[in-house]
Amino acid sequence: MSEIKDNMKESIEATAATKYDFDFWSGLIVQLLTLGSEMAMVFGGVVPYVPQYLQIKSKQTTQGFSLYVCLALLMANTLRIIFWFGNHFETPLLIQSILMNITMFALIHLCVTVNTKEFLVAEKKKGHYFTDFEPDHFWQWTDFTSYVEFIMCIAAMGSMLMYFLVDYSPFVETVGFMAVFTEAMLGVPQFYRNFKNKSTYGMSLPMVLMWTCGDVFKTSYFYLRNTPPQFFICGSLQVTVDLMILGQVWMYRQNTEKRKRSELSRAL
Repeated sequence: MSEIKDNMKESIEATAATKYDFDFWSGLIVQLLTLGSEMAMVFGGVVPYVPQYLQIKSKQTTQGFSLYVCLALLMANTLRIIFWFGNHFETPLLIQSILMNITMFALIHLCVTVNTKEFLVAEKKKGHYFTDFEPDHFWQWTDFTSYVEFIMCIAAMGSMLMYFLVDYSPFVETVGFMAVFTEAMLGVPQFYRNFKNKSTYGMSLPMVLMWTCGDVFKTSYFYLRNTPPQFFICGSLQVTVDLMILGQVWMYRQNTEKRKRSELSRAL
């Protein structure tokens, strides 16, 4: 009888040990997957702009890339940071917004350096600055400081409004919607530029492919993590715009090849 009890006790202990091991490893895997997805959210938004940055730096031209993409992302992420103070969404999304703003300023700095050199040499005119308050040259300034000053003004005004209206839910939710909707529209300037030129020359295809993959992942993340509804709705819209731009790559492929051959023969 005592042997049976001992065997049952050992069996129960073995089962408990096995269950503990299973719970431990399954919990560890879930934690690692969660950490991986959060890291992907933090850095995944920045990665697509690395090919575009390197392409502009190597070719020393911004043709095919719209600076209004940077404007859309800076506005979206600045508003998202402000929205966080009214509705504390997940920290990885907040960190992503900060890193994205830093990346956009780096890209703008490169574009301004390249464009200003071409402008001053070819046009031989005085530069344009934010403090000139010239609507015709909005976001076409010739110094990097002007872009920083504009975004800082937007951030200051937005922060002041959020401070006084943080307890007014409709205002807070509107800021959140504006943030993600603006980000969802970031591909529209590139889409319009391609449509206007009837070519995708100068646009980095790897950048758009990374946009699409990143936006599909991001939208899935929004859905699975139960983020505010604005995030998922506008993420879906963003994926749609990405697919439309990829459609332009195929539609304008012949014009793009002609432009590439023309630029190559001119260089020779």
